[in-house]
Amino acid sequence: MRTRDLLDLIALAALWGASFLFMRYAAPAFGPIALVQVRVTLAALVLVALVLLRREGPALRQRVAAIGFVGVMNSAVPFLLFTFATLYVTGGFAAILNATTPMWTALVGWVWLRERIRTLQWLGLGLGVVGVGALLWGRLDFRPGSSQWQITLAICAALLGAVAYGISATFARKQLAGLPPLVVATGSQIAASVVMLPLALVAWPAQSPGVPAWMAAIALAIACTALAYLLYFRLIARVGAVRAAAVTFLIPVFATVWGRVFLDEELTLQMIGGGCVILVGTALALGLVGKARSG
Repeated sequence: MRTRDLLDLIALAALWGASFLFMRYAAPAFGPIALVQVRVTLAALVLVALVLLRREGPALRQRVAAIGFVGVMNSAVPFLLFTFATLYVTGGFAAILNATTPMWTALVGWVWLRERIRTLQWLGLGLGVVGVGALLWGRLDFRPGSSQWQITLAICAALLGAVAYGISATFARKQLAGLPPLVVATGSQIAASVVMLPLALVAWPAQSPGVPAWMAAIALAIACTALAYLLYFRLIARVGAVRAAAVTFLIPVFATVWGRVFLDEELTLQMIGGGCVILVGTALALGLVGKARSG
């Protein structure tokens, strides 16, 4: 990987890691629904402008239903679930759960598309499960009203968000092949904005969020969504999807650092141990180890 691509990878991880910081900061003021609406709407506006500059506007009218589904499953649903989760768990913790996305993607591809999972990938999936178990040990309590009930809901929401990412990635690979990635990203943000709008109108906060919360929301939309998409697509074009997926390993690191520096979030040995096991499992599930060996 060339220096420019490595810098893009690090910048992308820093931006996506920062998204958990901005969600943690802005979600209490906006609420999850309103914050997601601001995020996808502003990101859509920026991406639409780029699509028009590149004269790819006509492609937005292709496969509208499929792009709409990706918008719901890759933006509206997981953004909402992870934003809710950050109300009750740290950004670093949520980012570690987000790192299970490649494992869910592999499982969805196996069930849905009958894609072959190699032995090392099965080992990775098993390690991922062990890592999630270690991370969540002692944190879950499914009794409504218990002291851990809200944390349990937050953890379940984050895991469901990762599953949604896995479903959308598999669907996009099957139904949207051939469309420019920027067009898919733009159309998906438009669709997410349209879907979220009725909910946002009902759930908009009675007290207007302050300037700092708005700044965090704008940064979340423009830097962590629109700009991050551009970096991600450029990486895929230059180094391929598998190498670009290596960003998964860096996001929890940046999310934890940003949370520690700016919000004084706790970093525990349980998070470090469980997170490391999850990331090793993710590397195996992505096939990175096998590819590196055969390359």
